[in-house]
Amino acid sequence: MEIVLAFVIGGLYAAAVYMLLRRSLVKMLIGLALLSHAANLLIFAVARLTRGRPPIISLGAEDLASPYADPLPQALILTSIVISFGVMAFALALAYRTYRTTGTDDLDAMRGSDR
Repeated sequence: MEIVLAFVIGGLYAAAVYMLLRRSLVKMLIGLALLSHAANLLIFAVARLTRGRPPIISLGAEDLASPYADPLPQALILTSIVISFGVMAFALALAYRTYRTTGTDDLDAMRGSDR
């Protein structure tokens, strides 16, 4: 299963880079979203999800009994999701304002409006 997940993550990164290099502003935003999803999946895959008990030490025990779920990757992914939502909201607002100002979403046409 990890091999399939590795190919999915690689495909998402490849699609994200391809979309980021396009001339359209909308395609660039889609690439940004794909990049954040690929990063979340990468963190999830590196953490090696284990189905087990919650990481709670019972009374009288010295340490955790394995298998237990590691809460750190889950916290990292939740933080990454919140940050990516904020970045996407800002990028969408910036793209909308740019489209309203220039009248196009083509990045090459926008370059001509700098002069």
